[in-house]
Amino acid sequence: MMDDMESGSMGSYQDRPRTFPDMRTKPYTPLVFQIIMGLNTRFLFVLMLLAFGFIFYIGASTSPIIVFVFSVCIISFLVSIYLTKWVLAKDEGPPEMVQISYAIRDGAEGFFRTQYGTISRMAVLLALVILSIYLLRERTPQQEAAGVGRVSSAFITVISFLLGALCSGIAGYVGMWVSVRANVRVSSAARRSAREALQIAVRAGGFSALIVVGMAVLGIAILYSSFYVWLGVDSHGSMKVTDLPLLLVGYGFGASFVALFAQLGGGIFTKAADVGADLVGKVEQGIPEDDPRNPAVIADLVGDNVGDCAARGADLFESIAAEIISAMILGGTMAQRCKIEDPSGFILFPLVVHSFDLVISSVGIFSIRGTRGAGVAAEDPMRILEKGYSVTIVLAVLTFGASTRWLLYTEQAPSAWMNFALCGLVGIITAYLFVWITKYYTDYKYEPVRTLALASSSGHGTNIIAGVSLGLESTALPVLVISVSIISSYWLGHSSGLLDEAGNPTGGLFGTAVATMGMLSTAAYVLTMDMFGPIADNAGGIVEMSQQPESVREITDVLDAVGNTTKATTKGFAIGSAALASFLLFSAYMDEVASFARVPFKEVDIAVPEIFVGGLLGSMLIFLFSAWACSAVGRTAQEVVNEVRRQFIERPGIMDYQEKPDYGRCVAIVASASLKEMIKPGALAIISPIAVGIVFRILGHYIGHPLLGAKVVAAMLMFATVTGILMALFLNTAGGAWDNAKKYIETGALGGKGSECHKAAITGDTVGDPFKDTAGPSIHVLIKMLATITLVMAPIFL
Repeated sequence: MMDDMESGSMGSYQDRPRTFPDMRTKPYTPLVFQIIMGLNTRFLFVLMLLAFGFIFYIGASTSPIIVFVFSVCIISFLVSIYLTKWVLAKDEGPPEMVQISYAIRDGAEGFFRTQYGTISRMAVLLALVILSIYLLRERTPQQEAAGVGRVSSAFITVISFLLGALCSGIAGYVGMWVSVRANVRVSSAARRSAREALQIAVRAGGFSALIVVGMAVLGIAILYSSFYVWLGVDSHGSMKVTDLPLLLVGYGFGASFVALFAQLGGGIFTKAADVGADLVGKVEQGIPEDDPRNPAVIADLVGDNVGDCAARGADLFESIAAEIISAMILGGTMAQRCKIEDPSGFILFPLVVHSFDLVISSVGIFSIRGTRGAGVAAEDPMRILEKGYSVTIVLAVLTFGASTRWLLYTEQAPSAWMNFALCGLVGIITAYLFVWITKYYTDYKYEPVRTLALASSSGHGTNIIAGVSLGLESTALPVLVISVSIISSYWLGHSSGLLDEAGNPTGGLFGTAVATMGMLSTAAYVLTMDMFGPIADNAGGIVEMSQQPESVREITDVLDAVGNTTKATTKGFAIGSAALASFLLFSAYMDEVASFARVPFKEVDIAVPEIFVGGLLGSMLIFLFSAWACSAVGRTAQEVVNEVRRQFIERPGIMDYQEKPDYGRCVAIVASASLKEMIKPGALAIISPIAVGIVFRILGHYIGHPLLGAKVVAAMLMFATVTGILMALFLNTAGGAWDNAKKYIETGALGGKGSECHKAAITGDTVGDPFKDTAGPSIHVLIKMLATITLVMAPIFL
């Protein structure tokens, strides 16, 4: 078969059938958008003016800083609308490309509708559980002093949870919506110019990134200012502004909840389809990747959108939301201890940082311009993306310094803002190092991936051994970077000159929070690079399926290889930010327990047997969760393999282009299985910390240790975070390296496509698929969700 293809005896591209039947079903539009589009234009305009007026009214009633945040977010939405119009104005190419794009679009939107319908029902059920808990729990001294009753507190938390879940779902939908429309336009542009195709993919990813970050910032700002006005914060006998951020915890939990299930369901879908397509198509039948004869190819391309776009949008939304809320809590706590006259700057600082993130990332996106050059060798797409990232980093340093001077200057410690600016610089450097380290271990321009590719020349087993060892080795440098970052930022905050009433330095934790904000200060551009990956991957699939000339496929192959690296670097970036954010949320959890218990809670002694067991359970949870996620991919992939083999046997004309494969059958199999398989590991993540906390709370009651439940959960969270960071680094890097080792061989190295070395590399890539796109990304969402769920559920552990 391979000899026939190489010799061209199967017919030229022009001789093969290039028309596809109309694959499009009735287009799906969410009900909310259907209602909006059905409204009269003038009425809709007036409605938007009223909404903006209300937003700015509550902002003006809260703080001028909130007005600034609202203004930047709205401008960023207008910029994203411009990017959308620019991308959609590009041509979709010939009819065969359009028909394939329709099939991908319908499959992605259909799965999204079903998946998020399931997640919505689960979210409503969990909201009722949270409501019941908060109606029965005790109030904190701060809430009693402010007159906030149990009912108010319960509904505030539930509203925050549901709003966080809703915004996370919208972020996922936006990521999927743009990718399924940009992919075919990138494919069409690749027929003319590599740089034009790159620019379209970047701007499409930029649209999604600006919406995701803007929604995270705007959602928290609206929630904060609404509670501020509703509760009459800082008026006589009401809640203090320093206690207000604790009411936002439910928002982060809602975002984490949706992100976890979106990542699990989307990850299982995309990798099961990918593994099934590769094992039968590339390995058994010897046909190229994304060949139209493979019945699983449409399911594979759909998976790129629901797994790498929709899920990643929800993931980054959750990361930003969790980091903002935890930093606001710590900023308020520190300002209260230091008796700072106007604490609003320390509380709202995270919102301002991410507002500037929207501005500087927009500049980075627009710095990538298109040219009419058609060559691939003359332009390195990765270098072009790195130039945009460099522009964004330089601007981030400048705006971060300005933000600290504006908001963190206080007469009590006039030089403290400089220390915090240095903390932000530590975070920015940490982000850059994470991107560089991940690129070093996953880009085939560097030695680790080339060594892995060379190991493939001696067989499948040595490829697997080399990939596992590379993944294990890749955990060292990131952990050293995180360690230095945490210690240096804590020390800078500790020595800032801010003192509590007893004269003790108290800025250490807030310094770490500022470093986390620095790390995420370029999040929108990093997410742009991440979204670029699946869009380029889809574009390559459309080019292959529509049987375009080899020169077009060469362009999309280069973009796809770069996309694999950018996806891996974004995952590394997300893991680093998750480590710092989880550390902050852990500190916030200890403060929350102290507030409810009304006793100090500053340390957890792991020498106590029950507490050590809690830590052991936390580490076990990461391994069990990873095992269930990977096995879910394996079981679903088996169903795909059986279906693809059945079609090849029962429809022998498929291989000769005489019969069309049944693409829809594979899409249906993967969609059904992935929705079923995501429940088990997701339920494990939610139930485990609650069950452990309640069991040890009861045990503590009988042995006279009233805080045992809270301490065991703290140990569980601590150990799960440490284990999860290492496991996620290993899985993401190993999977990315296996993928790019295969891509490196496909460039012609070590025998090229069809060689024994290539077959071994395909095996490695197949093993790495559930690592890098299912278990790995889900773990760093898991550790942040564990932190937020323990924070929300803290009262039931006491």
